[in-house]
Amino acid sequence: MSLIAKAPGAGGRRGPSFAMAAPALALFALFALAPMAIVVYLGLTKWDGLATPAWAGAANWRTALTSGVTRHAVWLTLKFMAISWLVQTPVSLLLGVFVAGRQRYRAVLAVLYFIPLLISSAAVAIIFKNLLDPNFGLGAALHLSWLSRDWLGDPDLAFATIVFVIAWQFVPFHTLLYQAGVRQIPASLYEASAIDGAGRVAQFRYVTLPQLRYTIVTSSTLMLVGSLTYFDLVFVMTGGGPGYATRLLPLDMYITGFQSTQMGLASVVSVILVAAGLVLSLGIVRFSGFSRMRSRQAGA
Repeated sequence: MSLIAKAPGAGGRRGPSFAMAAPALALFALFALAPMAIVVYLGLTKWDGLATPAWAGAANWRTALTSGVTRHAVWLTLKFMAISWLVQTPVSLLLGVFVAGRQRYRAVLAVLYFIPLLISSAAVAIIFKNLLDPNFGLGAALHLSWLSRDWLGDPDLAFATIVFVIAWQFVPFHTLLYQAGVRQIPASLYEASAIDGAGRVAQFRYVTLPQLRYTIVTSSTLMLVGSLTYFDLVFVMTGGGPGYATRLLPLDMYITGFQSTQMGLASVVSVILVAAGLVLSLGIVRFSGFSRMRSRQAGA
């Protein structure tokens, strides 16, 4: 006899399951769906943030989709996502495999690697902005001409500098994910591969990487979707400049809404950000097979 009561007319457990999920769904609707609906509505209005919103129809959408500045911000954001993934993924993967060892010195290094993640993004931005100052920064103090360049004032260097600083802060988080993933790999797989004559490189390629498949998917999803939310660090370090060299889409939304007082247009940019995040995360889950994830303990 089943110990779980079936909902009348439901033919299964849908009644009790829905009742347990109802509070969470209600909070999600209140704090996520309702504000999003308001933002979608504001995207169809002309509003400066103070006066009463006036209906504008699709004018804001036409402006956003044809604006050279916003289109450049979209391209810059996509470029930033791709480069950040290419930089952070191999570094965090190798560090995660390294600190997964049981030696004490690796545990100490793991703690040191994690320190950047404990500092707020605004504080990190202020630190690097001062360190990279061409007149009073680290390069000037150590008399290193190659380090005394105008890293944040040169359009060709500012973007690369932002990528580096964000990688410096968030690589520790992804390293922690890979460290946990490596420690869940059964030791018997490495023992069997060693008996077959596999060296360290072969074990990494044929044992570690396949077993970390879903960890890589999780890390990549967080990394790529998170790239759509970087604002505070970029705002403090460059303010989107020089020119439009570091004006990512979140920063474009802020400047459009709060500095240019075009809240309707900024709402359109925010809807684009949310839609891009949803499509990206769902696409990664679908095409990676993450939704059909199986246990890796048996080496499946």
